[in-house]
Amino acid sequence: MKGVYFLISTLAILASATFLVSASDPGPLQDFCVALNDTKSAEAVFVNGKFCKDPKLAIANDFFFSGLQNPRNTQNPLGSNVTAVNVDNLLGLNTLGISLARIDFAPNGLNPPHTHPRATEILVVLEGTLYVGFVTSNGDGNRLFTKVLNKGDVFVFPIGLIHFQLNVGKVNAVAFAGLSSQNPGVITIAKAVFGSQPPINPDVLAKAFQVDDNVVDYLQKQFWYDNN
Repeated sequence: MKGVYFLISTLAILASATFLVSASDPGPLQDFCVALNDTKSAEAVFVNGKFCKDPKLAIANDFFFSGLQNPRNTQNPLGSNVTAVNVDNLLGLNTLGISLARIDFAPNGLNPPHTHPRATEILVVLEGTLYVGFVTSNGDGNRLFTKVLNKGDVFVFPIGLIHFQLNVGKVNAVAFAGLSSQNPGVITIAKAVFGSQPPINPDVLAKAFQVDDNVVDYLQKQFWYDNN
């Protein structure tokens, strides 16, 4: 267990090292933050991030999370399970620009193509063998970078780029990921495109993917499981 917590500490240090001091506006900590001219309005309940507790009232448990040593249930359509530790369940992370996640994989389990709009991710494999990769932006030609990772290997997924992890071993796999945001967000590509609420107009998707409307209709009727 000492090895696991050492790896978690290492990930935290590496992820925090990605933070750069900037004179520009602060980065968004949520999907959007609509401005209000009337700050006394009843609608003025959100800030870019979380409200802060009086520092004098902070306690040790504000900075504590327990349970990441326990295996997660991977009996789902994807064969994977992501346990995120971010500002929503570890309040002391607020304003610190860092979070992490435990990812469990059954054999052939997949953490499907997704993006983190607000964070770079650094992943370390604790058990098993993972095939991982990311795709660059359109301007870079959508190049695919992949690698097979074994126990102790580390891989970085740049901020905002589509990436994935697949267990190519015959046994369960476990990885930990450090992320350079207290609230990195996640957009699972298949679910976002074909499982949005309300649905995207099928004509848009049929033309975008160059497929028949019936294919789009089929995909939009599927249950898009979210392992995050």
